[in-house]
Amino acid sequence: MDQENQCSGNCDGCSSKESCPDFPKPTKKDVCKVIAVGSGKGGVGKSSVAALLAVALAKRGDSVGVLDADITGPSIPKLFGLTERPKGDESGKIVPPKTEKLGISIMSMNLLLDDPKAPVVWRGPLIGGVVKQFWDDVEWGKLDWLVVDLPPGTADAPLTVMQTIALDGMVIVTTPQELSALIVGKQARLAEMMKVPILGIVENMSYVECPKCGEILNVFGPSHSEEIEKAFGISTIAKIPVTDGFAAMADDGAIESFSDEAVLGALADGIL
Repeated sequence: MDQENQCSGNCDGCSSKESCPDFPKPTKKDVCKVIAVGSGKGGVGKSSVAALLAVALAKRGDSVGVLDADITGPSIPKLFGLTERPKGDESGKIVPPKTEKLGISIMSMNLLLDDPKAPVVWRGPLIGGVVKQFWDDVEWGKLDWLVVDLPPGTADAPLTVMQTIALDGMVIVTTPQELSALIVGKQARLAEMMKVPILGIVENMSYVECPKCGEILNVFGPSHSEEIEKAFGISTIAKIPVTDGFAAMADDGAIESFSDEAVLGALADGIL
């Protein structure tokens, strides 16, 4: 792709300036800290990490919300077992529902669909518009933390989030495979271009611990986290293992019951 076709976050002198949406200055509203969770590619468990981060912060007693910006592949409501639809208030704003156990506010496209299994077949500008509405038209209230689950990649939706919301930082999710580690560079470069601090990386599906002997098995290959740290000057916040218990919780919508204090503590400490 030509350099002129890449968004640098600076509209001055851009050949596409006239065709781009007119974004106002990013805002924070009444949210103390806004953290985006992203990845350069799909299939790394980004939404699971975003959900776990929200759980980790809520278990510390903080008020937390999750904005599911993955419009075409929303999975946050499923992870939390949430089916309640958003409601409207007297001012016309949308009020997001809260999870039953920890009271985490959640806004997601899947909570608006008559059939949650139906695909969202939309082009980029329409997706970007909905992401913007999830921020502008939703009454998030006073939150200590808002976790934004970005869609994979570096296109319209992530750009819309970064141009609309004043992010305090980004967590990048990867897996041990070399290909996934290589893609981290794209996400890191996007954050740099948009002047969003990178708080660190989370290596998901990092390893499996044998339940019988305790041996650590690198089922997805050796970790590349040290290479990433050296290449981009960032640290590894947490390495999350593959466990059948977590998979069951995710399938059952019971992620709020996740109790691995080592993982939850590392995630929360990593962004503080």
